[in-house]
Amino acid sequence: MAVRDPIALLMKEHEDALLKLQQLKKAAAELKKKGYSERAFKSLLKAVEYVDQEVRHHNRHEEDALFPIVERYVDGPTTVLRDDHARMAKIYRKLNYSIKALRDNTDDRIARLELCDSAEEIVQLMVNHIHKENHILFPMIQRFCTKEELREVARKLL
Repeated sequence: MAVRDPIALLMKEHEDALLKLQQLKKAAAELKKKGYSERAFKSLLKAVEYVDQEVRHHNRHEEDALFPIVERYVDGPTTVLRDDHARMAKIYRKLNYSIKALRDNTDDRIARLELCDSAEEIVQLMVNHIHKENHILFPMIQRFCTKEELREVARKLL
């Protein structure tokens, strides 16, 4: 399947991620407020699994296919976005540690609160990151990149 508009594809992936982030935020808030419940924990796990698989893949695509094209023109935005990706990975590791701790002991209040804090932190970072890309980076790309450069990005996304 050919990618016709790589920016539209990346924005669609952002929309999907925002839905999962909303699920993650809701599950974390419930765990924080009401304590451990299997339902809230499973909902959180489902959202975290999405972040682990889809968002990591999405970020790698951006770094390998999109950012090099942007960096032909300017470095600043991609430096900030790469830093965001690195911070996401760090928070995600902390999130996974807390998930394991809570899975091992569902009564561990500290693990539950650390899990909720990490989930809130990653949600905030990712929502802000998506906003930067959707409203700053992507419009800049659409203004400055040639059709051939966009086709190059699309080929790399396959």
